[in-house]
Amino acid sequence: MRTRLMAGLLSVLILALGVGAWHLATLPRSSAQVVDSEYAKLVGAQAASGARSAFPTPADLGRQLAEHVKDPFYDRGPNDKGIGVQLAYSIGRVLLGFLLAALVAIPVGFLVGMSPLAYRALDPFIQVLKPISPLAWMPLALFTLKDSDVSSVFVIFVCSIWPMLINTAFGVASVRRDWLNVAKTLEVSPVRKAFAVILPAAAPTIMTGMRISIGIAWLVIVAAEMLVGGTGIGYFVWNEWNNLSIANILSGILAIGLVGMLLDFLVARLQRMVTYVE
Repeated sequence: MRTRLMAGLLSVLILALGVGAWHLATLPRSSAQVVDSEYAKLVGAQAASGARSAFPTPADLGRQLAEHVKDPFYDRGPNDKGIGVQLAYSIGRVLLGFLLAALVAIPVGFLVGMSPLAYRALDPFIQVLKPISPLAWMPLALFTLKDSDVSSVFVIFVCSIWPMLINTAFGVASVRRDWLNVAKTLEVSPVRKAFAVILPAAAPTIMTGMRISIGIAWLVIVAAEMLVGGTGIGYFVWNEWNNLSIANILSGILAIGLVGMLLDFLVARLQRMVTYVE
């Protein structure tokens, strides 16, 4: 309890120091300089001349966050949606692609982990496809699927499948021989052995793969949405860059980090639920 309290206080101190340094770095400067008029139009005359930092202050970000929290789910047209709406689109795509990947990766991982023949047959394909960046599939997906939303889900599927498949195969292959021998002695059917012996034993490793996959999926969806546009938190950040709204970009970055932390926390809780102590 004491360690947890001290860690919390240290986290607050680090945050305070970071915000303080940010505030000092964005304080107005007394000196002014002559700058290009086009640049001044983009960032504002005061910021361009050096009288005020072009980077938002912590107070500016706080005001922008308050605006987002006040009405996060508004929808005023294609290019003007609340940050809550954009996050909902991104989370929906991630969860759909992630669940589809789990439906494929876990059964195939079981097959690879239980059968040396299947492992030797499939391993070359896994080793070739695994290093390919998920975004490299995006042009091909757009060309064949002809839908940006479906293409984004496909990219999430591709990036999520490998950590789950590999961890499932490793977990299944690592089940203690003693337990399998007991099941064989009791003449347990293959299906019952898979669900009553192998799955519970491999579940912690499978959940580790799922935890890795959900983190990668959340990383990739932001980049994918920047490429395809339309909706999503990635598109929101890119659109605010086009509008030169740095405070909104920082708001989007903060939202991405918080949602990523929440997704990891939820999967970690599930992992602890299926982890046993010998």
